[in-house]
Amino acid sequence: MNYIIFDLEFNQITNTSKNDLKSNTDCPFEIIQIGAVKLDENFNLIDRFNSFIKPQIYSELNPIIEKLTSININILNNGDNFEDVYNSFTNFVSSNDIFVVWGACDMKELFRNAKHYNLDDSLLPKKFIDIQKYASKYFNYKKGKVIGLSTAIDLLSISVDGNFHNALNDALYTSEIFKKLYKNDIIPTIYEITKSTSRKTNSTSKVDLEGLLNQFEKMLNRKITKEEKYIIKTAYFMGKTNQFNVD
Repeated sequence: MNYIIFDLEFNQITNTSKNDLKSNTDCPFEIIQIGAVKLDENFNLIDRFNSFIKPQIYSELNPIIEKLTSININILNNGDNFEDVYNSFTNFVSSNDIFVVWGACDMKELFRNAKHYNLDDSLLPKKFIDIQKYASKYFNYKKGKVIGLSTAIDLLSISVDGNFHNALNDALYTSEIFKKLYKNDIIPTIYEITKSTSRKTNSTSKVDLEGLLNQFEKMLNRKITKEEKYIIKTAYFMGKTNQFNVD
């Protein structure tokens, strides 16, 4: 058994991608980079993984994502297709390994992207540790609030050797936090694969707005303001009215 600390970078729809508005709603966040490090049971670094992925769902690179990650479309176009990267990644891991992530959303999007391409997700570990959750408790964050990666790195006096929002760098930073905070009472969670990730027109289910806001904070690597929270919530509810649907 090894610990696989991984991180993902995503692309998502842009306002100008009219064709993409009709594309697969079961995969709103397309993975464009997978970075990971492998630690043995004694937390020794034994391997690493890093691959950029050529976009296949969204034809344009969202400008916000480009600015945030410093990844450009030329880098991605020289990458491999998701299927090939996924196959390499499943060779990098073993089903009895334990994933470690900075936020459970990376688990969700990895499995969701695999499902989109009808790939075998049984090759992926199902046990995972959300070390961001433990870090938030360690630094006494209020329930529902999570600590940012760069903030945790700073508070734990971990040296910064590369930019944040690079999947491999963030995986390395997360591994350092994991090694500092790990205790025997940290029990892995079993990831439960949802039966469907597609949107339902008449669904009565509720969206986890707190999780949505946390995802924005992770993307921006900072706390979002009250005004920004209001804009995000308002945009979501305006979208639910279907008044902006494009035929």
